[in-house]
Amino acid sequence: MSGHALLSPSSAHRWLNCPRSPRLEALLPENTSEYAKEGTLAHSVCEITAQKHFKKIKPAQYTRTIKKLKADPLWDDEMLHTAETYVEHLTERAMAFEREPYVVFETKVDISDIVPESFGRCDCIMFGGDTLVITDYKHGKGEPVSAVENPQMLLYAYGALKLYRPILGDAIKNVETYIDQPRLNSYEGWKITVKELLSWTAEIKPKAQMAFMGFGEFHAGPWCRFCRANGRCEAQAAQETGVFDDFGGLVGQSAGLLTPAQMGAVLDKGKDLVEWYNAVKAIALEMVLTGAEVPGYKAVEGKSNRAWSDQDKALETLQAAGIDRAMIYDSVPKTLSQLEKMLGAARFRELVGQYVTKPVGKPTLAPADDKRKEYSSAVADFAGVTG
Repeated sequence: MSGHALLSPSSAHRWLNCPRSPRLEALLPENTSEYAKEGTLAHSVCEITAQKHFKKIKPAQYTRTIKKLKADPLWDDEMLHTAETYVEHLTERAMAFEREPYVVFETKVDISDIVPESFGRCDCIMFGGDTLVITDYKHGKGEPVSAVENPQMLLYAYGALKLYRPILGDAIKNVETYIDQPRLNSYEGWKITVKELLSWTAEIKPKAQMAFMGFGEFHAGPWCRFCRANGRCEAQAAQETGVFDDFGGLVGQSAGLLTPAQMGAVLDKGKDLVEWYNAVKAIALEMVLTGAEVPGYKAVEGKSNRAWSDQDKALETLQAAGIDRAMIYDSVPKTLSQLEKMLGAARFRELVGQYVTKPVGKPTLAPADDKRKEYSSAVADFAGVTG
């Protein structure tokens, strides 16, 4: 097996919806972002912290490993706190078993009998009795990732069942998958029976084979966001530039005001259109900077802010000139978020949790399936009012 599978579990949402995308992506260079490198480092911190907690390694090995990880330029002390939260969640899951479960970390699983030449790496596999638990850690802080019917997690679960089948036989009847995102305070799980899981894998097997062969059709959608062809795919362009075709002959006519249904259509499609435009803009800039010509556009210097070349020297000069120190420096406490990051969520709650309040936010429009409760003006009006 190579270092990267053409059809990886992490990109399953994409190739299941757009089977032509893997072969198209293969034509483009793979760029590793700073965020991805940061995520890899955070995963290493989580792994070694979990191994220490579950007594897979000795404390001295943990200390040596953390010391090496801290030498990475992308190191952030917050990673220690997110790792602690991750381990807290794993401990909760372990305690839910009647007896101490078997637990392993960063385990490679093979799914090539379902998805050609594919494999994955499970952050944590835990099983006992008749239940298998798969947990995936995500360090990102963009948007919560749902565990419900998540194909990446289901493929991980299938791979784990396959790996341990020689030991477990048919003992496992139920599967639980969890996606842990401590930086977003999101820890969501989903349950499925093994029978349902095997039915799902049988259903996607022909889709995976079609994607591996490069057959099928291009289909643009939310899954385009992390595709290497995002912003330069013709199928995506065709779909995005036709988003308002539903309005037909309304253009150029005195048709009156948009109906609520039409507004919903604009809001639904407009978000993807804006994201696609920004992706195209980023790709175009990259091309111009590498010498290609994008007719009608050029690269120019963007806005920048002034900065000290030597801040310490500048401030010393001001004080030497008789400027009062109080006029140069502000003494302000760290923000709530900064203190929580420094102390860790658990310690922060223990010490000052009673002094933290969260006011009702201003109303904002969201899709109907958004997990947040519907906004209530009455609740907002009486927020903070005590009898």
